[in-house]
Amino acid sequence: MTRKKTIGFGIVGTGMIANYHAKAISALSATHDIRLVGALDSAPGRARDFANKNDVPFHTDSAEVFFANPDIDVVCITTPSGAHLEPALQAIGAGKQLIVEKPLEITVERVDALLDAARQANVKVAAIFQARLSRGARVLKEALDAGRFGRLSLCSAYIKWHRSAAYYSGWKGTLKIDGGGALINQAIHAIDLLQWLAGMPQEIFAFKTRRVHLGIEAEDTACAALRFGSGALGTIEATTAAYPGWERRIEICGEFGSAAIEDERIVRWDFRDATPADAELLASPDNASSGSGAGAPDQIDFSGHQRQIEDMVRSLRNGTPLLIDGVQARNTVVLVRALYQSAESGLPVMLEV
Repeated sequence: MTRKKTIGFGIVGTGMIANYHAKAISALSATHDIRLVGALDSAPGRARDFANKNDVPFHTDSAEVFFANPDIDVVCITTPSGAHLEPALQAIGAGKQLIVEKPLEITVERVDALLDAARQANVKVAAIFQARLSRGARVLKEALDAGRFGRLSLCSAYIKWHRSAAYYSGWKGTLKIDGGGALINQAIHAIDLLQWLAGMPQEIFAFKTRRVHLGIEAEDTACAALRFGSGALGTIEATTAAYPGWERRIEICGEFGSAAIEDERIVRWDFRDATPADAELLASPDNASSGSGAGAPDQIDFSGHQRQIEDMVRSLRNGTPLLIDGVQARNTVVLVRALYQSAESGLPVMLEV
């Protein structure tokens, strides 16, 4: 891209999650010389409300004008999950950099179409998986990379959340647009964290069902057994039918130590060869959560989005790699689709790792 002092952002899709992007851009605008330039949405009323709130122009039926705007350098795709590809391709065609909400898309084929187009156009693709950038997750990753756990034995993710019946309206819980239910939507951050920390499973066996939200097409409850390439085993449990909703939990257990994080907070940190820093870590005021989506989707704050948008700005200005790029985010979609494949076939699924 052309080197510019001010980096302009455009947002495609003005639903709830778009507000997190807008708040993050606003929070960074003074210190990083960035600004929100405009928004695009096919729903006029929603687009108008968003534009008025953020004091930017909006487009509803003039996508070509939006993407051709030379003041827009980065496009944030915040449409429903199964509607990421088409606007992403338009943005890529216009030479815009991309920040795409989780998951990148709802099938591996659509993810690959997006990434192939971006690669050919030399466009950066950042994927929103802000849970990786929390302090708890980063400290856990550092301990794993340093070998503090020794041989891993169990690596698991638990997402026992609650969503009301009213939540499931429109595209949510549909196979065509949401791509599934609790696994691909609510559990996606935990699944991404698990594969980032422990590696991609080599073999999985999954079940899925509807227990409470009987009117949706997709699952509201699922569980899976995992076998990792290292030989470790693990589980994934996911639901949106557990009142009132508990914090997302990741557990990593090994021969020399075990740890657990709930949302962003480290809640267990037990090692055979303990250090003074271990006790300080648990007691630190930084060891806190900035909000949980366990009971409702609007309970998180925008700090994670802010970190990822700041990373895109840093990457564009300094030429540094993105912390979470589209290629990394592809793994999570591969894993989720394999979970669905196993649950629908009743058979284990092998993954290439």
